[in-house]
Amino acid sequence: MKLFLCWVLTYVLSLAAVRKMWSGRYLRSHLSRSLYMNMMSHSQTPYWEVNHQWYLCDTEKLCEALRPFFVQSYLDHGTQTFLNRSMEKSGWLSVQLYHSFMSSVFSMFMSRTSINGLLGRGSMFVFSPEQFQRLLKITPDWKSHRLLDLGAGDGEVTRVMSPHFEEIYVTEMSQTMIWQLQKKKYRVLNIDEWQGPEFQYDVISCLNLLDRCHRPITLLKEMRRVLEPTRGRVILALVLPFHPYVENGGKWEKPCEVMDVKGTAWEDQVSSLAAVFQEAGFVVEAFTRLPYLCEGDMYNDYYVLDDAVFVLRPM
Repeated sequence: MKLFLCWVLTYVLSLAAVRKMWSGRYLRSHLSRSLYMNMMSHSQTPYWEVNHQWYLCDTEKLCEALRPFFVQSYLDHGTQTFLNRSMEKSGWLSVQLYHSFMSSVFSMFMSRTSINGLLGRGSMFVFSPEQFQRLLKITPDWKSHRLLDLGAGDGEVTRVMSPHFEEIYVTEMSQTMIWQLQKKKYRVLNIDEWQGPEFQYDVISCLNLLDRCHRPITLLKEMRRVLEPTRGRVILALVLPFHPYVENGGKWEKPCEVMDVKGTAWEDQVSSLAAVFQEAGFVVEAFTRLPYLCEGDMYNDYYVLDDAVFVLRPM
């Protein structure tokens, strides 16, 4: 018991030391210094200006066919509420120390996603209810029959969409995340169950999944096959720049199928993706640029990636 307590104390002191050393003076690797300089440049930029940059799109750089379908988004009440809650949680030092300690223990045999599901931490934010409604061109009281949320995580993003649907189906690989989804009363389908002939969906959401699965092209075609052919829509989010990899037991692997995404700028890759979707049987009906947000930890109030969010309809 004494040995265990000494180990815990050493771990906590080490965390404090690492936090103190998270400064440009102690960062030796090029990657670490780049991350640090990026964080510092954001911290020195006015808060409103950083948030404004999350939504910028130079429509002149888009292919001409896509320009009419861009939907300008902005920092709204739902997004700000998530940010405020994340910043509050980041300040709970005892909770953050506990999460960090447990993560280090479980990381030896569990993926980060499963650890987050077990601890009930790291919720993601893709869009607010208002942003979801604007993209789909629906009213707050609009209702449809069946939603399928692929790779639903802990179900917090599903919760944004759920008021518009009578039946809600979800899939998830992580068992701990499945427990979170079951607690929210969503019907969890097996990974190979949702494509069955008895299922047809009015909306399929595939949020930040294509770059984290082995067969993204096959997944697109399978969604097309089970989508309701006339009113059905896919709402799809993808982190750009495009860097596909698959998490497998804490290790990272390259996907089996390669999506042909060209260009380096956000607008160039969006234009390239339109051709990928067309080959799978979809056309872009609307798209926007949104921050893909994640709850933070003891080091950062929140984390943010750059998302392109599309509404696709079957050809």
